[in-house]
Amino acid sequence: MAIQKNITIDGIDVPFKASAAVPRLYRLKFRRDIYQDFAALQKSVGENTEESSALDIESLEVFENIAYIMAKHADPESFRLLRMNGWNSSTHSAFMRILATAD
Repeated sequence: MAIQKNITIDGIDVPFKASAAVPRLYRLKFRRDIYQDFAALQKSVGENTEESSALDIESLEVFENIAYIMAKHADPESFRLLRMNGWNSSTHSAFMRILATAD
């Protein structure tokens, strides 16, 4: 079973899909283990306080990579449209929208 949610990014409805395949797709694309990346991210977040929060670039890249995989996994055609319209400039806001609209 998978969870799918559409989010509008720069005027384009982009589907995102989360399923048990995401860790495997993540490993195939980035040659990294998603669980190890999450563990490092958790450690990085745990070291911050509410007053001072600064994530390093590698931690932010984990969010971008996950958004990339989930968008491509959901609908490769919509993903191609998003890439043609500047995926890299929209990735951060896309993932923040996912977090903000999560049920």
